[in-house]
Amino acid sequence: MVAEQETKKTCRCEHTTTLFWCGPGRNIPVLHFRPDVCLFKSNDCTCNKMASRGVGLTYKFVKTECRLLRRLLEGHGFKEIHQTSNDFNLMWSGCHVKPYTLRGLTELQKVNHFPRSYEITRKDRLYKNYMRMRQTMGAKHFDFLPVTFVLPSELNEFYSCYQRERGLWIAKPVASSRGRGINIIGHPNQINLEEQSVVCRYISNPLLVDGFKFDLRIYVLVTSFDPLRVYIFNEGLARFSTVRYDSSPLNLDNMFMHLTNYSINKKSAGYVKCSDPDIEDYGNKWSMSALLRYLKNEGFDTAMMMMRIEDLIIKTIISAEVPVANACRMFLPHRENCFELFGFDVIFDEDCKPWLLEVNLSPSLACESPLDLKIKSNLVSQMLTLSGVVALDPYSKRDFTARRKSSSKAAYSMSADGTNTAPLSNEDLRLVRQTKEEFVRRGSFSRVFPSEESWDTYGHFLENKTHFNFMLHSQLYPNRETIGTYFFAFPGSRYSNGRRHLHEDD
Repeated sequence: MVAEQETKKTCRCEHTTTLFWCGPGRNIPVLHFRPDVCLFKSNDCTCNKMASRGVGLTYKFVKTECRLLRRLLEGHGFKEIHQTSNDFNLMWSGCHVKPYTLRGLTELQKVNHFPRSYEITRKDRLYKNYMRMRQTMGAKHFDFLPVTFVLPSELNEFYSCYQRERGLWIAKPVASSRGRGINIIGHPNQINLEEQSVVCRYISNPLLVDGFKFDLRIYVLVTSFDPLRVYIFNEGLARFSTVRYDSSPLNLDNMFMHLTNYSINKKSAGYVKCSDPDIEDYGNKWSMSALLRYLKNEGFDTAMMMMRIEDLIIKTIISAEVPVANACRMFLPHRENCFELFGFDVIFDEDCKPWLLEVNLSPSLACESPLDLKIKSNLVSQMLTLSGVVALDPYSKRDFTARRKSSSKAAYSMSADGTNTAPLSNEDLRLVRQTKEEFVRRGSFSRVFPSEESWDTYGHFLENKTHFNFMLHSQLYPNRETIGTYFFAFPGSRYSNGRRHLHEDD
C-alpha cells in the first residue's frame, strides 16, 4: 500500500491527510485534494496548504472559467498564472490543447484533455467510430446508439431510411452542448442543411418517472489510453424535463417536454429547485443514487441497468482508443501528462435498455444548487487526487529524476518451476506501480478497465492490442487463465515464447 503522510494543524476542516507518497522509493509527494476546502474561503483552510508550502504550485485556465475548481486549487495553495505562462502544474482548458503545447510539457505537468479525444465528444466522430466497431465486432455488441446519420453527407441514406421507417427524429449540431440547436423533427424538410449536424432516431418510448422524461449524467475519468485505464464515479445526476411526456405530434416544439438538459429546463416556469443538499430526490435534478433507490423500490433491476451502462461506457471509450492512443504517442512527451473527465448522457427506454445520447467534453462543473456543490466538489477533488498531481515545482526535473531513480531497479520474478524469467522492463514496472497507486487514490471512483473481468469481456474489442494492455492485465490479475492465453499468443510480445506470468512485489 502507498504510505500517506499526515500533517496536523488546527483548522476549520476536520482532516489531516494532505499527501500520498508514491514512486518506487515512496518519495514522490502526490496531493490529496479534499472537497471540504470548497466550502471555505481560500484563506480559511490552512492545513491543505502545508503540503505545498514553499513548492510554488501553479495553475492556469484556458478559454474557460470554473469557480469550483479555482476554489479547490487555491484552497490547496495553488496560485493562478497568466494564460501565456508555461510554468504550471495544472492547465485546465475548455477546449482541446494544441499539439505544440503538449510537446512542451514536463513530466510534472498535467492537462485535462487527451489529444483527439473529440473522437468520442464530437457527435459525428462518435457515430463514425461506433459504426466501425459495429461493423467489425457485430451489431449485438454495439447496439446502444440510436440509428444516426451525419448530414449533409448522408442525406440520401437518411431519406431512404425515412421512407422505410417514418417517425420522429432529433437533429443536433455535431459540436454543440447544453441543448443548443436541437430540434425534434417529423419530416426531412425540417432539417437545416446549412450546417453539419447529426440526425438520430428519437427514443419515443422513454422510461418515465411520474410521467416525466429523465436522463443520467455519468462522470467517467480516463487516466491513460495506452494502457487503457477507465474509472466511473459512483455518483451522478438525474435531470428531469419540466413538462410531462406526451408523444403526440402536436407537442414537437415543446423542448421542456422532450429535452432533459438543465440549461434548457431551468428557464421553464415549471422548474423546481431544491435548496437542501441532503434531499436528493426532489425537484428537477436528483442525485443518480436517489433515482436508483426510487427505481429499485418500484421493482426495477437497477444492478442490471447500471451494468448495461458500464458496458456501453467501456465500449464507447474502446471505440476511440486507436486514434487517441496514436495521438498520445505522437504529441505527448510523457504518459502521465493527460487525464480527462467525460460526461456521458444516457437515457433508458421503457424496456430498461440504455441509449447513449452523447459524450460531453468538459462536462459542466457549475454549482447552481446545493446538490451540485455536494456532488461536484467530491467529483473534482477525487478526480485530481486520482490523476496524480505531484507537489513539486513543474520545472524541478533534476530533483524529480533523482527521486525516481532512488530505487527504480528492474525486478526479476520466478516462474512456477522456480527458474528465472525475463525481467519486466523499467517502463512495465512503472506502469504497474502507477496503476496500483492510482487504485489506492481512487476514492469514490470505480475502475472498470482494467478489472478482473474486463479482459475476458472486452479484450477482443481492443483494436490497439499493445504490449502494455496485455502486460497490465496479466500483472494485476495473474491467475486469470484467459488473460494468459491471449497474452502468450500476442505476436511480437516478449512473453509470446510460452513463459509464465511475471510478478512484481507489492
